[in-house]
Amino acid sequence: MIYFIEDDANIRKLVCYALEKEGYAVKGYGLPSEFWQGLKSEKPELILLDIMLPEEDGLSILEKLQADENTKNIPVVMITARDSEFDKVTGLDMGADDYIAKPFGMTELISRVRAILRRYEKTNPSKEFKIRDLYVNPGKHIIKVCGKDITLSFKEYSLLIALLEADGNVVSRDTLLRSVWGEFYDESRTLDVHIRKLRVKLGTAGELIKTVKNIGYKLGGDIYE
Repeated sequence: MIYFIEDDANIRKLVCYALEKEGYAVKGYGLPSEFWQGLKSEKPELILLDIMLPEEDGLSILEKLQADENTKNIPVVMITARDSEFDKVTGLDMGADDYIAKPFGMTELISRVRAILRRYEKTNPSKEFKIRDLYVNPGKHIIKVCGKDITLSFKEYSLLIALLEADGNVVSRDTLLRSVWGEFYDESRTLDVHIRKLRVKLGTAGELIKTVKNIGYKLGGDIYE
């Protein structure tokens, strides 16, 4: 189930129709209060969240979702104004997994949704990672540093898994953007924001993530040898 919170009825109906045509179950909400009520009865797999809303703005809703243990791991895509750089950066810093700027094409939106849901469902329960202080169990979605549980957003988690699966090899910026954000994504600054946040959240294990200038990132290198 996908939830879409958008007060413009025409946009809401168009997006819901396009997603339903692709086989997704969608519920559209014009008001935040309606969304909060719907959230009580069913937890969605993905939330599309407009920033400019009546009653309360999308950033406030995102903050509440991130603060709740039951909803903090739900992927959230922010819908922003085309020229609102502040909204994009703020939303990402607060834990949003992606954003798409208005006006957007349905093909791009559907591709983003498909990529996020595919990555969210893709886990390997038989594989675990243990590197110095860092322990990750993808199947159980467990991340620990020095034995302490770490909470990551969906995008931060996806980046960590992509780096771990590279076995110490460098992963290019383009590869990370395509694999974590989808083929339509070309905003490289977003990658840097998420890597910075990931390092901070991993604490002492954050130093394992190395920047390879003008190429990309790797998780350690000699630590695999």
